[in-house]
Amino acid sequence: MPSNEEQIRALVERWAAAVHGGNLAGVLADHAEDMVMFDVPPPYGGVRGLDAYREIWPPFIRWQSQGASFEVESLDVVAGEDVAFAYALLRCGTAADFAARPENRLRLTFGLRKREGRWVVTHEHHSFPLADPAAEAAPDTAAEAEIRGLHRRWFEGTAAKDLDALMDAVADDVVSYEHEQPLRYVGVNAVREVCAAGLAASGDGAVAWDVPDLTIVVDGDLAVAWGLNRVSVRPSGGPPIESWSRGTRVFQRRDGAWLMTHQHLSCPYDPSTGEALTDLRP
Repeated sequence: MPSNEEQIRALVERWAAAVHGGNLAGVLADHAEDMVMFDVPPPYGGVRGLDAYREIWPPFIRWQSQGASFEVESLDVVAGEDVAFAYALLRCGTAADFAARPENRLRLTFGLRKREGRWVVTHEHHSFPLADPAAEAAPDTAAEAEIRGLHRRWFEGTAAKDLDALMDAVADDVVSYEHEQPLRYVGVNAVREVCAAGLAASGDGAVAWDVPDLTIVVDGDLAVAWGLNRVSVRPSGGPPIESWSRGTRVFQRRDGAWLMTHQHLSCPYDPSTGEALTDLRP
């Protein structure tokens, strides 16, 4: 005859398989009529009695049927002659859930009693760890700081007319929509030629570029930055020339480094004439 521990282990595994398979009768089996469950969602006082326990499962089962996981990853059992408890970690979530938080697990505790010769669950407790919002935000905050620093290096490189600095963090396979034709520039060498022409156009004068309203949004290994580009050229012996345009840049983190993979620059146009409006100011 299986030991008490073996019986309880089999009970928990049957229950988890029934949950994942949408078998409500199997979920309810081996639960006492007077059981109490503390679940992830309310009610805060717990679900009390087998009838109330039965009512909570259909929405979860429907969610499971959409492709979510519900798998026992680890299970420990401590059993006496008439009282026992089991605790387990389960993979419970969708593919998107695990992509966002790969280490997250559902925590499960069962309290059991032996009644009329069989083990039944008298208490059940589910929970997820309470995420620390500050800790979860930290990686994105650090990534945003890296991308802002990358922009600063570009701004400094522009002022120094350092073409190599302007190519820093530009992906080999970048696709850039520039102000001038053609419709798109593909590859870092094509973008390098555009930047070289821009620096050359300033002649012996000074040139500066910045994005005063730079906004950055980071999600994992993908980031988007946008804002108004301000370019200032001070020709040798002449008055400064300032122009504004719109810019959006997309970054991917590859092998731990952020690279710009797409850039889109534009100026509004006058629909009545079709001419670009290059003299607008914010």
